[in-house]
Amino acid sequence: MKMLINVPETVVPDALRGIAAAHPELTVDVDKQVVVRRDAPVAGKVALVSGGGSGHEPLHSGFVGPGMLDAACAGPVFTSPVPDQMVAAAAAVDSGEGVLFVVKNYTGDVLNFDMAAELAEDEGIRIAKVLVEDDVAVTDSTHTAGRRGTGATLFVEKIAGALADEGAPLERVEAVARRVADSCRSFGVALSPCSTPATGGPMFDLPSGELELGVGIHGEPGRERRSMMTSREIADFAVDAVLAELEPEEPVLALVNGMGGTPLLELYGFCAEVHRVLGERRIPVARTLVGNYVTSLDMAGASVTLCRADEELLRLWDAPVRTPGLRWGA
Repeated sequence: MKMLINVPETVVPDALRGIAAAHPELTVDVDKQVVVRRDAPVAGKVALVSGGGSGHEPLHSGFVGPGMLDAACAGPVFTSPVPDQMVAAAAAVDSGEGVLFVVKNYTGDVLNFDMAAELAEDEGIRIAKVLVEDDVAVTDSTHTAGRRGTGATLFVEKIAGALADEGAPLERVEAVARRVADSCRSFGVALSPCSTPATGGPMFDLPSGELELGVGIHGEPGRERRSMMTSREIADFAVDAVLAELEPEEPVLALVNGMGGTPLLELYGFCAEVHRVLGERRIPVARTLVGNYVTSLDMAGASVTLCRADEELLRLWDAPVRTPGLRWGA
């Protein structure tokens, strides 16, 4: 596989140096692999810290900035960052109002953020945590106990980040983050495997005429493999899988997310099919976001995340955000 890299061992530091060059509004510690908004800590504001293995860009480093995260920790490709990174990030952004850790449900992330929370609290930093576990494809796997954390992470970081920017206390920010996490469900489909820099080739086998229904963002197996399906058929399957667990009673926020290797031409066509299915199910869509936001290196495919959105959550979703990966409003 051809890759635009120097050597596999420096892929993450090289990318962080690029983030620093492109985004002077961020402070990037390449050695610790921590990205922080340059004006942190912001007085009177609860801070949000997240992170995870690299390879899912713009998650998480691309979501650092006003209206979203205060800091992000980048681990090696598909591998959790370590507690020392998380403690360093928390210390850099804590204004005295506390820090919320946003954690995707993967064993390494959960264990390391739990340890980091204990270490940070020993240093006098108040810590709250919210676990994101939205993937309906499987329950329990080789990487998780419970559902995997995927696209809902974006909704949690954006909505809780907006509330923190309004000056809400830690308990309130944590409660809204949990409500968002509980209101989201996701389902992903792979059309091709992803290729890691370390292996230099595909990390799992997926024959050219088949797809994986319910794939994880690290290439974990899903529910089943089938012969290639149309965009219409995939949307029917994915949305029905999400709605089997979500049962929305209000309008939804919809994320049609690319896995990294699918062009926008196809993603927008898939978005049309997702809207068709939701219309047939009489579920109104309040807002839609389309693009590559929670990726899996160069995997071809897409995921659908739906989030029940009452008036408060919709207001916070619409609030201004200024990050490398997500930007709108004032």
